[in-house]
Amino acid sequence: MSVVIVGGNECMTRRYKEVCEKYNCKVKVYVKKEGSMKGMGIPDLLVLFTNTMSHKMLRNVMSNAKSNKIRIARCHSSSIAALKSVLEEHVE
Repeated sequence: MSVVIVGGNECMTRRYKEVCEKYNCKVKVYVKKEGSMKGMGIPDLLVLFTNTMSHKMLRNVMSNAKSNKIRIARCHSSSIAALKSVLEEHVE
């Protein structure tokens, strides 16, 4: 399963990747708006940490997700526990 995480804390990027690997997920993490995030691709699950992302970034990602019919999981908190609960809910 492929997962893209948008938002979150920059210092937690490595930990986000480690948690996703434990759930056998390929992951890309975007904590900052990097151009239009063209390398995002079409993941199986898009995790949005809404507390740590700008409104402009959220609108950009949501329009891309709607046009490609990507499953979205929104989470206000950007903690490891929040990521684990999202993955437990969505990963088979």
